[in-house]
This record gives sequence, C-alpha cells and structure tokens, in this order.
Amino acid sequence: MPGSVLVTDVDVLKGLGRDEAEWAPAGTPAAALRATDADEVSRAVAACAELGIPVVPRGAGTGLSGGANAVDGCLVLDLSKMDAIVEIDVENMVAVVQPGVVNDDLKAAVAAHGLWYPPDPASSPWSTIGGNVSTNAGGLCCLKYGVTRNYVLGMEAVVGGPGGAYGARLPLGRRTTKGVAGYDLTGLFAGAEGTLGVITEVTLRLRPARRDAPRTVVGAFDDLVTAGRAVAAVTARGLVPAALELLDRFCLEAVEQWKHLGIGASAEALLLASVDTPGASGDQDAASVAAAFRDAGAVWAEQSTDPVEAEALFQARKLAYPALERLGPVLTEDVCVPRSRVPEMLARTGEIGRRHGVRIATIAHAGDGNLHPLLITPPGDDAAREAAQAAFEDLLTAAIDLGGTVTGEHGVGLLKRRGMQRELPLGVRAMQKAVKDALDPLGLFNPGKVIGDDPDL
Repeated sequence: MPGSVLVTDVDVLKGLGRDEAEWAPAGTPAAALRATDADEVSRAVAACAELGIPVVPRGAGTGLSGGANAVDGCLVLDLSKMDAIVEIDVENMVAVVQPGVVNDDLKAAVAAHGLWYPPDPASSPWSTIGGNVSTNAGGLCCLKYGVTRNYVLGMEAVVGGPGGAYGARLPLGRRTTKGVAGYDLTGLFAGAEGTLGVITEVTLRLRPARRDAPRTVVGAFDDLVTAGRAVAAVTARGLVPAALELLDRFCLEAVEQWKHLGIGASAEALLLASVDTPGASGDQDAASVAAAFRDAGAVWAEQSTDPVEAEALFQARKLAYPALERLGPVLTEDVCVPRSRVPEMLARTGEIGRRHGVRIATIAHAGDGNLHPLLITPPGDDAAREAAQAAFEDLLTAAIDLGGTVTGEHGVGLLKRRGMQRELPLGVRAMQKAVKDALDPLGLFNPGKVIGDDPDL
C-alpha cells in the first residue's frame, strides 16, 4: 500500500521491539510493518497466520509493562501511522478514531466542538488511543470520570479463530449510549493488551466540555503516610475531586532540576486536588478538600489562586517519571489498593525500600488508591538491580495482602505476570486462558503476555 513501510533494519527494529519498560525482556523481531490502513493490517495478520509468525501490535511504545515488547521472529505491527480522526459526531457526542491518534490530539480536536475526552494518562502528549484502549489506561481524572474502558463504545478489530479466518475484520460494540446484545466483547478487548486481536478503529464516548476552570487545592505534608491519611479523609467525607494526586519531594526536585518550573519543594509530600464542580458549590468543595488535608495533619493546605502555579504543579506530576528516568534505570510499580488502605501501603513501601536498600520515589493517583512507587538504581549496578527487582515483587505482595491488585492501569505485560498469578485464583486464570485459546487458537497475537507462561496452566 502507498505509504506503508516494511522495516528490516536491525537498529530500527531494536527501537520498535520494546516499550518504555526498560526492565522487561524483549526478543528480536523478524520485521516491523508500519501499517497505513485496516486492510493492510488484515493482510499482514493473514500472511503471518499462514507462515506461523507471531504478531505484536504497538502504538507509540509508551507502555510501562513490556506489553508491546517483541518476541523472537515476530512481526511488530506498528499502528502509529493510522492516526486519522475519522469522525466527530457532535450531536451524539461520539468520536471515531484510528488507533494511532495521540490522546492529546483527540482532546484538542473535540474541544474545538465544545466536547471533552476525559481519559488522561500522564503520557497523554505522546501515547495513542489504541495503546490506551489495549491497556485500559487510567490517568489523573479517573477518580471522578473513570478509565479508558468507560469511554469505549465500540471498535473494529482484526481477529482470527471463531471470528473467521485470521485477518478477518469485525465490528465490536456499537455507537449507542446503551446496548446489551450479547457478551461485552468490546470491554474484553479493552485491556487485553493486543492478545486477542489488533484494534484498527475505536468509537469513543465524549462528554460536554467543562464550564468552569477547575480549582486546584494543594496540601503539604511532613511524610507520605500522613499524606495518605489525608487521601483517606477526603474519601471518608464523601468528597470527589476530579483528580487527587500525590508527589514526594524527590519527584518534585527531579522535575525542577530538569524543567525549571519554579516549584519549591520544602515538604516531603504534596497532594494536588483538582475540583471541577461548577459555581459556588465548587468553591465549597475546594474548601472542604483543603479542610480535610489540614485535619489529617497537613503542614499547610490552600486553594491555589495562581493558574500558572496550578498548571505547573500538575505538569510536574505528569513529568515525574521521565524526570526520574534521567537519573538512572527506573523500575515502575503500578499497584492499586482500596483507598482506605493507602496510608498502610505507603508505610509498607517505605519499609520495603529500607529493607532492600532501594531508593523508592512515589507518585500516585492517590484518590484512586493507584500508587506508582518508582525504584531507582544507579546505572550499571547489578546488585542494586537485583535488590530493586526483589523490592518490586514485595510491593506486589503487599498490595495483594491489602486487598489490592498488582496493576491499576499499566497492564500485566511481562513485568506483572508472576504478580497476577499470585493475585488471581487458579480457576480464574484458567478461564482467562480459555478465552485466549478460543479467540486466538494459533496463539498468534502478542504471545507470552498477560496470561502467557503460567506454570500452573
């Protein structure tokens, strides 16, 4: 097809053969195809099925679990060139997009029509909708507005097995607000990490644009556990900010040293709340959040009156991960616990770091109970790397012990397979494998990810 590219250069393949999960293993692909349309994806999948070549889909490669990492001899199917916004239906508040559309580009396009697409992972300036759907990505606004799956009405996918010969293009879901005809295959594919087929188009639910600029409430704390208690206090009082984010001092300093946003970091932890309730009720909610922070032990808590400062703080939250990457290899956690257990999980994180001698920085979608401990090691230090990997597994166990999950939004990929096996009962894992085997009997799509390599199945 015009514009398509088959890549065989070894150096280029090395870059296309893995995502941002530096610690996850990656194989050597046979080739990569930069697809330009769904027909090309269909033909590529059909040819790979005939030749027995695995297919590993990828978008921008911003994933943090190894979900887009190549396996030896595979075809990497790069969908980033399929970046058209096919339709914005203002009347029905629906958008139809190809998988390579960048999250922030979609937000800007629908905003021009007075609409809003809420899912906002920290990678939104670079990550693609296809990757967001495949990992069921979360983001800063999940607390009030939900995750990517909540906005996926339907999709087109290239499938195999019972859906027809490998390479068949099938529509899943619908574009109506409601619909329960049959099993929810759309919901199943959202979060399947490309293991059931290749998504070539997505139909998304939109919302009206917010009327008022959100209010930002900032709280400073002497330690992370006290900040965690403030999160639990906000929840206990029935307050639902649009976002409730946590950054520790180390993260703030790393961002400031890199981007010079003018953020002082005198406290050990900051909580950032975004309140978007309109009108006077929003003012009251912002004041209530600040009061909850103070009552839980904040050194200070105030509503920001400087929109530039507020924007810089949330920008710092989004930049924390790449800022820390500049300091050395970072092993990224993605555990999620019930919100009432956030203080305990933060305490256990500190204890695990001390026990293993590992520096752990912390950012979090704290209002969701979704914590991202970031394990930082000196470059080239094998002993430190082994200690970080041991701490990583202990953090997964701690989350499970507290009634949580090993991944809130990054996906299982390769890094979380053992953790998922500890979290889910054998019968549940067997059901998941049965779904994979039924929909992909050749094991063609993204093999070895999520449910793959389970020793008990």
